[in-house]
Amino acid sequence: MKIQNILAFSSLVALSAACGEKKEPTENEQITQSHETKVERFADVQILRFEVPSWDKLSIKQKELVYYLSQAGLAGRDINYDQNNRFNLEIRRALESIHEKYTGDKTTSEWGKFDTWSKQVFFSNGIHHHYSMDKIKPNFSQAYFEKLMKAGEHNLSPEALAAIFDPELEKKRKVKNPDVDMIVASANNFYGEGVTQKMVEDFYKSKQDLNDPEPIELGLNSTLILEKGKLVEDVWKSKGKYGLAIDQIIFWLKKAVKVAENDQQAKALKVLIDFYKTGSLKKWDEYNILWATSTKGDIDWINGFIEVYGDALGKRANYESMVQINDFEASKRMSVVAKNAQWFEDNSPLMPEHKKKKVVGVSYKVVEVANESGESAPSTPIGVNLPNNNWIRDVHGSKSVSLGNIIDAYNKAGGPEVVEEFANDQEEINRANKYGSLAGKMHTALHEVLGHASGQLNKGVGQPSETLENYASTLEEARADLVGLYYIMDQKMVDLGLIESLEVGKAEYDGYIRNGLLTQLQRLEMGQNLEEEHMQNRQLVSAWVFEKGLKDKVIEKIVRNGKTYYDIKDYKKLRVLFGELLREIQRIKSEGDYKAGKNLVETYGVKVDSKIHAEVLKRVKPLNIAPYNGFVYPVFVPIMDHTGKIKDIKLENKQNFIEQMLYYGKNNSFLY
Repeated sequence: MKIQNILAFSSLVALSAACGEKKEPTENEQITQSHETKVERFADVQILRFEVPSWDKLSIKQKELVYYLSQAGLAGRDINYDQNNRFNLEIRRALESIHEKYTGDKTTSEWGKFDTWSKQVFFSNGIHHHYSMDKIKPNFSQAYFEKLMKAGEHNLSPEALAAIFDPELEKKRKVKNPDVDMIVASANNFYGEGVTQKMVEDFYKSKQDLNDPEPIELGLNSTLILEKGKLVEDVWKSKGKYGLAIDQIIFWLKKAVKVAENDQQAKALKVLIDFYKTGSLKKWDEYNILWATSTKGDIDWINGFIEVYGDALGKRANYESMVQINDFEASKRMSVVAKNAQWFEDNSPLMPEHKKKKVVGVSYKVVEVANESGESAPSTPIGVNLPNNNWIRDVHGSKSVSLGNIIDAYNKAGGPEVVEEFANDQEEINRANKYGSLAGKMHTALHEVLGHASGQLNKGVGQPSETLENYASTLEEARADLVGLYYIMDQKMVDLGLIESLEVGKAEYDGYIRNGLLTQLQRLEMGQNLEEEHMQNRQLVSAWVFEKGLKDKVIEKIVRNGKTYYDIKDYKKLRVLFGELLREIQRIKSEGDYKAGKNLVETYGVKVDSKIHAEVLKRVKPLNIAPYNGFVYPVFVPIMDHTGKIKDIKLENKQNFIEQMLYYGKNNSFLY
């Protein structure tokens, strides 16, 4: 599970206080860092750079490990494009060719429109918006596009052209609407022609074993297709679907094994290789156990088919990769959260039967990202907690990380404009300026370390993806958020030295309610409802506590000069409400109560107030703030000695966005 960057942007960036001074590299440091965090802006996206301060502290062997793991991650980049839509790879190659070869006039408005659209496609890993999942509209003509393709010496199939320009085709990457067949309506490439939602549900119900104490994540790594009228899983593995890219992943992982920091890392990587060779989900679980319990060493990674947000039924996972370097000082400060996980579980407002009697294997680190790929890039989360399989978390534990250098980059690029516009009064603004950045970081830590690791399923209840179906991800993110919200206002946080006062908690409550009921709506076009799980979760939590607190006036809605504000009148009572909702959502998950889960999400997390939405769009327009952020990544430059052996590896971060996309297309493409 992960916390998305754009959701945290309001609390981590718009609320942030002034950041510390940026450390400049010395002449001896092998890092080419940009003096500017901001790279460029297009459409609704801002591209940033980040630094990797610890790179020069690594040994050459550690640098090699980071390099090989990063190359393994980039080798799977094509997989994610193809998962998102069947035409994406074909279209991406056309865009690469145009940018590489077109020498015509690039000052015209039509080129400007094409340039923006192509960057949006690259940013979203395909033709659908990375967040709303609506098809990205080209504001230029098909005739102009065909002219560009001719100059770029490239052609597209008629079907791919239609996918771009026909508004009725490939309309939405993922459709979450219980009133339609969500599999048929979705344009992702997880299911073959003719496969329906009922077929999928029946297929996996027949495979469930509710008495299995170690259930696999059914459907995680395959495309479900029809062969001679029978459903078959086309497994993503070597010598199977996506095999050419997976073989490259294996090639680089084998190199990583040889420079692993310890035996446990090496063993985990070897089993990951076996998973890619066989496609066995039992092998995937074996790998995740080894990975989750491998906590020694300075380098870590995420690689595989992991998060199921892209599938309306929450079964099939997008490919992603992340390579991390431990931030020693920050991790040491924050490890106290993981060390006290049992206290937090014991003192939570959950029903006793839904609490874990023994919380095991919870670890937490602040890390520096070195590279990301697939679904994690260019738009990255700020926090991650894995593995996702519930029984592994219960028995063996989980790892949580906060991406420290990513958060720092957001803070450096951000400003106070949003909070000043939407905060109710100066007291709220002052609290945000003083505590907002810390509040956001602490909520991320609590969400990942405690939230996703808390609670347990009742015996005989299936996995949430099976019992709660398309509502599972929204409810899980709400549950993790609520754990963080409940405890960030607990005196225990002060006693542990994690925050200096409960004013930090108040700052997070202010920002969360403001974001859930107002500011996140800037990411939607008028007329849209909420479909993305994290946005649904934020509104669900905020709208529920607002409604339940009306009688006691816990949160007051204020309209002043035609502008809407929310003023929290009683933070202690609000915390109680967060606890009550947490208790109910955990009950829903523990008991597999689909009806109650559906009712909660559909009642509070989907519908958007059109008047409030229009107001928010009007208020944010003058601020000219990009609602989404992403990154260009450092490029690894190996330096060889006279024997051809690597003697050092430089990090260079000088590319603009299109330069990086073309670089990846040239060096990391294996499926076309």
